[in-house]
Amino acid sequence: MKNFDYKVRFIFLFSFLIILMSSCSDILDQAPEGKLSMDEIFSDEEKIGAFLNTCYSNIGQKGHYYYLWSRGPVDWSDDAWDAEAVITNNGVSTRLYRGEASAASHPIDAIEREGLGNYWNKYWTSIRYCSQFIQYIEEADINPVNAIRWKAEAHVLRAYYYMELLQWFGTGLPIQHEPFDITGDLTGLEKPSYYETVKFIIEDCDAALNNDYLPWRITLNSEVFRVTKAVAAALKSRAILFAASPLYNEGEDHWNEAYEINKASLDALKSNGYELYNQINFPATFFSKETHIAENVYTGDYLSREDELRRYAAMIYEFHTNYPNNIYDTNPVDKETIWQDYRHDGPVHLHGALPQGGAIVGSCPTQEIVDAFETIDGQPILNIANPYNDENHLVPNYNENNFLYNEQDPYKNRDPRFYADIYFNGTYRKTQWPFQESPSAYENYPANAGYRSRYIGTYIGEPNTGRDNNSRNRTHTGYYIRKFVHPTSGVGRVVAGPNTKHFRLGEIILNFAEAAAGNNKLDEARLAVNEIRNRVGMPDLPTGLSKEELIIRIRHERRIELAFETHRYFDVRRWSTPDGDLSKTDKWLSAIRITRKSDGSFNYERDNVVPIPRECYTNKYLRVAIPLAEANRLAQLTGEDWQNPGW
Repeated sequence: MKNFDYKVRFIFLFSFLIILMSSCSDILDQAPEGKLSMDEIFSDEEKIGAFLNTCYSNIGQKGHYYYLWSRGPVDWSDDAWDAEAVITNNGVSTRLYRGEASAASHPIDAIEREGLGNYWNKYWTSIRYCSQFIQYIEEADINPVNAIRWKAEAHVLRAYYYMELLQWFGTGLPIQHEPFDITGDLTGLEKPSYYETVKFIIEDCDAALNNDYLPWRITLNSEVFRVTKAVAAALKSRAILFAASPLYNEGEDHWNEAYEINKASLDALKSNGYELYNQINFPATFFSKETHIAENVYTGDYLSREDELRRYAAMIYEFHTNYPNNIYDTNPVDKETIWQDYRHDGPVHLHGALPQGGAIVGSCPTQEIVDAFETIDGQPILNIANPYNDENHLVPNYNENNFLYNEQDPYKNRDPRFYADIYFNGTYRKTQWPFQESPSAYENYPANAGYRSRYIGTYIGEPNTGRDNNSRNRTHTGYYIRKFVHPTSGVGRVVAGPNTKHFRLGEIILNFAEAAAGNNKLDEARLAVNEIRNRVGMPDLPTGLSKEELIIRIRHERRIELAFETHRYFDVRRWSTPDGDLSKTDKWLSAIRITRKSDGSFNYERDNVVPIPRECYTNKYLRVAIPLAEANRLAQLTGEDWQNPGW
């Protein structure tokens, strides 16, 4: 592998993202430039801290930037469609949708942008850095508190990089307790199982959790983005859940272990102050009339719950837009976020939702994700075990017990998270609209450019926000992402996007629910899911569900709660079997085609985003190909085929 080619004696210390390190607490600051021996580095505390920066340098960014303003894995699942796919010829989504991927050039790994892509080489490089740090810090003559804490951080970071490799490439990986000696004999290198690799991740996390000087929470702005015991606990939770999942368990039952580890991780996080975000902390912004959260959408028998449900929607919206960002404190406003990126989610005041002034729309929510949000009585809209009666997803298999949903008035009486996550036909947004309305914008004409509330029409023919599959700045599905977007940002009102979350407690609770159900702890699993649902005012799951029925509901809840946070891409794969594919979820994506009638009402019809299927649904797309040169090198060293099936 590429990282094997690094010389043990020397290493470049790169120029990094922040200013030159000035104290031991500023651990993420820039490292000194130059070529130094490892002995020279580990004889000086500042250089050691700077070398630890190299361990942090390849943390993968989530959010925008995968290609222009797409959300990467969100667009490569059935959560969203990348509007760039019909405009560009060389974007990641374009190539994936067309099935243009090979081991020599897989778009997910081969195209690098803004620190994304090139995962195989970058993560192995970082694993080597972490292993070197762990090895050399033992002999370093520095402040012992710093040495102990920094070693724990290196263990967590190595575990993180291994987990990222497992998620993307889905196969057992060489276990590197110590840096490989490139001058030694590597022919005896063995390929471990996926589970054995996960056990190594857990070993690294336990080393951090047993460390007296690694904190559970970062409380100082000077230490933002440093890893903690909470990150180690979250990594353990995710890693063992993946190991127990059908694609990766290799016929073994790991659900009891997954349950025990997830229970311990969740208990530890809660006992150390992590909890679900459960109130509006900035009502002047997020519960104001200007925000237009769930306005005029709750009707009928549930009218008495209007304010309550609107409050839940505003609370979730506030959490995911993260304004102001407050997680670094002894008693932070946000106690749910476990670890977030130091980079923000791009200028989403323009891109990604209701683009203005010719900006790029990026990811467009699909009809599939819209169908996933239940009505407020807790009933799914579709039969979630078999949601569609046709391959193209144009013939819904409706839930016969749902009496609130009306396909010609489809956005009423929905889960509050729907209103926090998605802009749909009939919503409003108040911001700086940089254009004068034309007569064909019926609901908005006349109006001059300026700061005002605007009706968001996504119907065919609406001149500014209507669906247009030939435009890169209009929705291709009839929907825009609202999650992550500040409620009033726009042209002339610039608000950077939120810092994207690598781990949050909501995921860990759902990890535990899935592991508990897999281990036949059905009551515990149901209570965990209800904790997520109750946070937004949704009814408890029904009692008396069988194990299979409960697992389906847990997976469904995960899809709703974690929508657009990149989890769906990895979840539909790990839930598959080794001989399975993604034909039921990822082959066809659907949209809503809305036409405006002369009386101002609308007609709603389903169609496909494009009239041909995506080609990235076959068995080989369950895993990313190991780069051809690396797979060949491993085969030459070990005599064993390391390449993933189908590549």
